[in-house]
Amino acid sequence: FELINPLVKKVFFFGSFGELWNNLLENNFDFSLTLGFQLRYLRTMISFWTIALLALTGMASGRDTYVSEAISEEEDLGDESPDKVSSRLEIHIPQSLFKAEGYKHREALFGVPPYGGSIAQMVYYADSDLCDSIINTRGGYPIRPKDSTGKMEPWPTPFILMVDRGGCTFVQKVRNAQRNGASGVIIADNLCLCRDGATCTSNDPMHTCQSGEPIMADDGSGSDVTIPSFLMFKQDADLVKQQVKANNPVQMEMAWSLPSPDDRVEYDLWTTPSDTISKRLQQSFKSAALALGSHAYFTPHMFIYDGVKSMCRSSTGDIMCHNLCTNHGRYCATDPDGDLEKGISGADVVKESLRRMCIWSHYGKEDGIGEKWWDYVNEFMLRCDEPEQFSSSSCVADVYAHTGIEASAISQCMSDTGGLDADKANSMLEDVITSAKDMGVVVLPTAFVNESAMRGKLTFTSVFSAICAGFLVNTEPEICTKCQHCPDQEGCVQLGDCGASGTITAYSKKGVSAGTFVGTILLICSVFGVGGFLHWKKTQKDMKDQVKGILAEYMPLESEDGEIGSAMDFAKRAGSTEIS
Repeated sequence: FELINPLVKKVFFFGSFGELWNNLLENNFDFSLTLGFQLRYLRTMISFWTIALLALTGMASGRDTYVSEAISEEEDLGDESPDKVSSRLEIHIPQSLFKAEGYKHREALFGVPPYGGSIAQMVYYADSDLCDSIINTRGGYPIRPKDSTGKMEPWPTPFILMVDRGGCTFVQKVRNAQRNGASGVIIADNLCLCRDGATCTSNDPMHTCQSGEPIMADDGSGSDVTIPSFLMFKQDADLVKQQVKANNPVQMEMAWSLPSPDDRVEYDLWTTPSDTISKRLQQSFKSAALALGSHAYFTPHMFIYDGVKSMCRSSTGDIMCHNLCTNHGRYCATDPDGDLEKGISGADVVKESLRRMCIWSHYGKEDGIGEKWWDYVNEFMLRCDEPEQFSSSSCVADVYAHTGIEASAISQCMSDTGGLDADKANSMLEDVITSAKDMGVVVLPTAFVNESAMRGKLTFTSVFSAICAGFLVNTEPEICTKCQHCPDQEGCVQLGDCGASGTITAYSKKGVSAGTFVGTILLICSVFGVGGFLHWKKTQKDMKDQVKGILAEYMPLESEDGEIGSAMDFAKRAGSTEIS
């Protein structure tokens, strides 16, 4: 434990097991528990530490596994990033730094890039590490004129901010830059790549070089970061810093494109049934899937851990990970609620994952739309997404009934692929483990468009925009033409129109045209006016009736000829008889 403790504290937080692991490392293990219970937990932790190590090396990963400034030991991939994202980093000014092929870089796994677009702005270099939330925007380079306060003018927006690597996480640096007006961030690496040899000198005397290219990973808090960021390798970043420190202008362009092979886009979503981050996307994206129709092909994937590689299944066939796996330790998932003794187990997650894959195979694989798959996922979230209902067969049957899914067909599929109970392989789960490795899934949830991984938080807008950017030029479906540039894309897709002005839709923002607003107000006033008039007429009639009743009961009167008559007779004559 003492040997790996510094590494764990720096790079490891594995979902619901992080707290228990830290307790073990800090000698806070509760020895009042039974020995068997302790050993079971310890064995589980050792197995899942192995899963975490596999995740760090790209063999498995999840949104609950983050590595800050982790190092990838992958081979040099040239200009292509490990997950096939096509982005470019170019310098337009000064001409001496221009490269037709652009500069090699690495994209952050957080932030929201404008797929199909670019950011071209002047570069300013921060003379601080940007680890403090209070940033001196009047410092850095190039030097600017002084304003009326006698201080140097702040960085003029919009701008791209360059900052040195180190001191804190990538996310913290980019977040602070975002809060201070940056449109994009360039992290200048401070370590050379070992392959660069003597041509590069690292800033850190303790580390002469790094054997692999850095991964700009999310530290677990990057969901609020909306600007994009790149890491620029040290040799190239040094040239940029030389220019700006000499007070020379530098203009960079950060650009993103997706492969656009033809008039049909293929998009994939990797998630798990217990994933809460992509829940909003899954609840809302059915309308887009239907609107895109045959122009796009969707494939959902459920991420499963390989229990054999994660040592959840021993060489003798013993199950090492308690209730986190199925098929005698072959297929595993993390425990969503962090309690191995109750609530949702990892095995429950694996079972629901297989169920959803079978539903897709029967109701979505053929057309790539999967309307009933979307219906099932949404109904399950509504009815069964609680610990006491998650694994309930009656709750699942209720979802089947509300979505029109044939229960027997899904059960047969789950059985035919190998089931979950026997000590044998399940073909469908084996395929999804292989696909995750082939596609290079590095974080959950994640989406791919034309086999290129999307960056940042998955929202309706970011996914829909990326899909529309993936079509060959002039082959976009009508829904993309109407809604891709609409401020409220979700409302536009559901209504089929961005609104008359092209800027605000009536659906999401509850906005209406001036004519509709005035007409509605007039209608409401008319209804209230008519209602008020009828109420007044009724009140007048009631008052007259009351007066007549009073007169009839208490006021007998004498007529002109001396006869005594009743007050009712007087009232019937509407008071035409004078009283003397």
